[in-house]
Amino acid sequence: MAKIEGNVIMQGMSGTIGKQLVFKNYSYGTVVSRVPDMSKVIPTALQKAEKNRFKLAVAYAKQVLANPAMEADMRSRTPVGKRVYHQAISEFMSKENL
Repeated sequence: MAKIEGNVIMQGMSGTIGKQLVFKNYSYGTVVSRVPDMSKVIPTALQKAEKNRFKLAVAYAKQVLANPAMEADMRSRTPVGKRVYHQAISEFMSKENL
């Protein structure tokens, strides 16, 4: 891991380059590190369940956008600056927790 100081081009950069380098921004500056090897990480049952729940939320949001009546209803509940797609995911995830 390397800390970037005084480089105008790289300062504030974030993301991945070529599946080899990762640029991260912290309060103390920009850091360059290697892409983590996640091949040996085994997700827990709870992580798998949450991933599946989010997959269902995305499917629901796409269904809302495909149906004009559902989209109009969702749009009426969507705050200014938020997309209908994200509002649908948010509502699905919060309803599932009840």
